[in-house]
Amino acid sequence: MRHFMQSITTAVLLATTAPAMAQTAADKHYDPQEMEKAREALHAGMGGQTSSLIMAERLEYRSNNGDELLLWDGQGWVGGDINKLWIKTEGEFKLDETRFEEVEVQALYSRALSPYFDLQAGIRHDLEPGPSRSFAVLGLQGLAPYWFEVDAALFLSDDGDLSARIEAEYELNITQRLILQPRAEFNLNAQDVPEYGLGAGLSTIDAGLRLRYEIQREFAPYIGISWSRAFGDTADFRRASGDKAGSTSFVTGIRFWF
Repeated sequence: MRHFMQSITTAVLLATTAPAMAQTAADKHYDPQEMEKAREALHAGMGGQTSSLIMAERLEYRSNNGDELLLWDGQGWVGGDINKLWIKTEGEFKLDETRFEEVEVQALYSRALSPYFDLQAGIRHDLEPGPSRSFAVLGLQGLAPYWFEVDAALFLSDDGDLSARIEAEYELNITQRLILQPRAEFNLNAQDVPEYGLGAGLSTIDAGLRLRYEIQREFAPYIGISWSRAFGDTADFRRASGDKAGSTSFVTGIRFWF
């Protein structure tokens, strides 16, 4: 045990003194201002740089039992390893009625809590279904154990209505390019919101299975099947308005990022 503690102490001393020794030795031979610029460039290249990503996770056609839909689900971010600005959007367009069914946009500040999870806070604005409304957002997004991608958020509307959404997906590599992706989304509400057709409790579940082929890592067409269902008062509201409480869809689309 004594030798182990001595080894730890030696490693700590080397880790804390080596950079200072290297810096002092380099400054003896090079201009200090030039060395400072070099250190800043090294820091930028080792995690201090600003990066960005734009991804269309789902851009797809849904058969929807004859009520055909075009669905999109995309997000992007800009920032560093710790702090980022995220923009998320998703929605549905009814092809037979040529109108938007749902349109949602979020703007979020994201801060890394760990190498795998970010805490996110910001605003969400729903353009459809009307009348439009806004929400405060608090969420958690990241990679759970066993490589499950998770995105969970609480929403508080400007009318005081509280809701939550939990999304989870997993990727099974059949080959290096052929990937099977199960996905599920759960929506919950703390109270009835009749004007938007939402009931308290578990309101909807959307689950799907998609098989994509990555022509390139950045571009992948896919096919699959999707099942969605409303529950409780949400289902009753839909039936009262002449809509179906559930549907099963064939889906086809593309996933891309850059």
